Amino acid sequence: MKGLFRASHPEPSLAVTTAVVLLAVHWGGSVGTALVVGAAALTGQLTVGWSNDLIDRDRDRASGREDKPLATGALEVVTVRRAIAVALVLTVVASLSLGLRAGALHLVLVAMAWAYNLGLKSTVLSWLPYAVCFGGLPAVVSLAVRDDPGPWWLVVSGVLLGTGAHLVNAVPDLEDDRRTGVHGLPHRLGARGSVDLATALLLAGTFV
Repeated sequence: MKGLFRASHPEPSLAVTTAVVLLAVHWGGSVGTALVVGAAALTGQLTVGWSNDLIDRDRDRASGREDKPLATGALEVVTVRRAIAVALVLTVVASLSLGLRAGALHLVLVAMAWAYNLGLKSTVLSWLPYAVCFGGLPAVVSLAVRDDPGPWWLVVSGVLLGTGAHLVNAVPDLEDDRRTGVHGLPHRLGARGSVDLATALLLAGTFV
């Protein structure tokens, strides 16, 4: 269980879940709605985290990633595949429980995150899933709670912040990624270019 927890990318999973629950409560959602929003977000994040480590296990092994239980052999592939299958079912059920529009949008966001894991991370469009997911998640919550997509500026802010977050997140691993065949937007910009662009995007996203 410890290995499965570590492979789930617990920090971003818990951060996203907490954020959407608080946003649902802030917008006047009931406790039940907030909990279902949180469940959809958490299970979706689990599928993304586990699939990321599953797909990247050979690359992580080549990079000597001791913090990746799939790469070290501390966690079996079959265990992760079963966990992903269960989490995917729960994601669909929880998402559609929020209503058709909110649920469908959330499933699109999960699919975008999977697209990143499955290869988009190695293209110039590596930023796109981050932009779509950061911009779309508040709209999911708003649709679930208020049946409208929420203020436009919040979506724009999310797009800018998400793209900036992608660039910042990639910088520490640029060299390891290049050696293992990952050539996304941050790798093409380089560390300095990524930091400069991320700074501009994060500032713009903050002041939208």
